[in-house]
Amino acid sequence: GSLDHKMDHLVCFMGGSLALGAYTNPDGLDSPKAQRDLKLAKAVTYTCYQMYARQPTGIAPEYVRFVKGRDMETGSNARFYILRPETVESLFILYQLTGDPVYREWGWEIFQAIEKHCRTEIAYGSLPDVGRTTVKPEDRMESFFLAETMKYLYLLQDPDTPIDILNTHVFNTEAHPLKKLELVKQRLN
Repeated sequence: GSLDHKMDHLVCFMGGSLALGAYTNPDGLDSPKAQRDLKLAKAVTYTCYQMYARQPTGIAPEYVRFVKGRDMETGSNARFYILRPETVESLFILYQLTGDPVYREWGWEIFQAIEKHCRTEIAYGSLPDVGRTTVKPEDRMESFFLAETMKYLYLLQDPDTPIDILNTHVFNTEAHPLKKLELVKQRLN
């Protein structure tokens, strides 16, 4: 097989997953494997942020390609954005774990771009072409946008959130924070 130098927006959850793995590594965060995973988590998330930052709208396409001798390029049939949450999920997790304000800043930039280019009179809509600042959003909003994308963006900016992803909470696949089972059992007893 051949290597396809393509990165889908869907892969952008991986930064958060790698960071969680680093912080919960049985050998500790200072172990070589945990440090490798944390470095990779930050690099993947930075690339995901760049998928947004390099577009005229500040909105990421569905995927990008990496072409030798050139920079990141939007896939020819991937100029759309359907309000995906994966990048902001990783920003939230990395901010929670590292406390680095850059993740909040990137999240704020993404939120502002969504507000500017995806907001409609009554809701939000998918963007058919992230490369054009004059295009209007479509009359279509995926259910995960409010359940995940907006929730992660809100939690990322909330300085008083009680959510602690290492000690007290886990998130299900739809970004619903749940208390860890052992904490629920303690409370019931």
